[in-house]
Amino acid sequence: MPLQAELIAEANARDLDALDEDYAALGRKLERSGIAIDAIKDRVAGFSVAVPSWGAGRGGTRFAKFPIPGEPTDIHEKLEDCAVINQLCRVTPRVSPHFPWDKVDDYAGLREEAASLGLGFDAVNSNTFQDQPGQAQTYATGSLSSTVEATRRQAVEHNIECIEIGRQLGSTDLTVWVGDGTNFPGQQDFARSLDRYLEAAAEVYAALPENWRMLLEHKMFEPAFYSTVVQDWGTNYLIAQELGPKAYCLVDLGHHAPNVNIEMIVARLIQFKKLGGFHFNDSKYGDDDLDTGSIDPYRLFLVFNELVDAETRIAEGFSPAHMLDQSHNVTDPIESLMNSAMEVSRAYAQALLVDRKALEGYQDSNDALMATETLKSAFRTHVEPILAMARFEAGGAIAPVAAYRASGYRAKVSSERPASKSGGGGIV
Repeated sequence: MPLQAELIAEANARDLDALDEDYAALGRKLERSGIAIDAIKDRVAGFSVAVPSWGAGRGGTRFAKFPIPGEPTDIHEKLEDCAVINQLCRVTPRVSPHFPWDKVDDYAGLREEAASLGLGFDAVNSNTFQDQPGQAQTYATGSLSSTVEATRRQAVEHNIECIEIGRQLGSTDLTVWVGDGTNFPGQQDFARSLDRYLEAAAEVYAALPENWRMLLEHKMFEPAFYSTVVQDWGTNYLIAQELGPKAYCLVDLGHHAPNVNIEMIVARLIQFKKLGGFHFNDSKYGDDDLDTGSIDPYRLFLVFNELVDAETRIAEGFSPAHMLDQSHNVTDPIESLMNSAMEVSRAYAQALLVDRKALEGYQDSNDALMATETLKSAFRTHVEPILAMARFEAGGAIAPVAAYRASGYRAKVSSERPASKSGGGGIV
């Protein structure tokens, strides 16, 4: 493993007495409300969120990217960094790879390599929003919805290739996001663009193995700034319905207009049995891909309130995939991914504390004030002792970022890995 267990144990020794005290105090507080803290901790310990392989490196804007020393240059180094995150947080046991960025010659060997680091693979992600060296057709004006048949064929074949790679890695989900759209009114016919997308996506869908899902993303804008082919959850839902029972909608928190009620979208997709999963991040102005919970932690909690509600009542077809999807332009990506994974766990723990029987009663009697106070009471609860105890009992760090900084890992890989080239924009 990248970090020595002794280093984590040393860091924990300094914090354990305080954790025991805080955990006991919170336990007494929760017990007064009839909540057993150990039961909440056990459910939190069973929760996990995948990390994206590309998230281990610095992101960038359309204008510039500023690499960090020791940034990973291939999937092997990405896995090493992801293993550090999971060692310390114990909530990120799976990595979501992206192709062709993470291509290798031996996928069976890559799967074994990941397993040796305590990791497995989550959904595989295709890339038809960016041209690659030697690519025959350009995606400049579209991929699955392109007006050029050869370009659509290329995009379909790439997605099918990703399915085969994922099968070798042990994945069972294919995530499809296309940047297809237009920048000018009249540039393309709206209906015909969607028809072309549906026809091409159906070919990809037909190639799915029996136990696989196709997770479809919608996005309001960027890189297309006038119209986007799969622009909102309604269109995405209709596409998933059209494709079939293995097609689901994936919700990226940043892919919506400001002030959109994302938690209600989540509730609707659960209701219609088409919620496939999440890409967690945060935003201030648009699709900012900021660290999860860094801007609006209450919104994250409200999303998890819907998820825990569905989990509690055992909603039919409810099995969402959870993944982080962020761009780290000014922070150490390992630290940001650790913090974000903990924020997702925090929102889950807080949502587990909601008094659902009381909430339902207030909703039925239309007691708006007490209904919202029931939610806020859970959100205001300081659940960090639960998260820290779950990490500690699983062999992780009580204070992951502090332990990571004490490890000297970033300095170590900075001396071992070749420097990343600076300049250029984009997320890679």
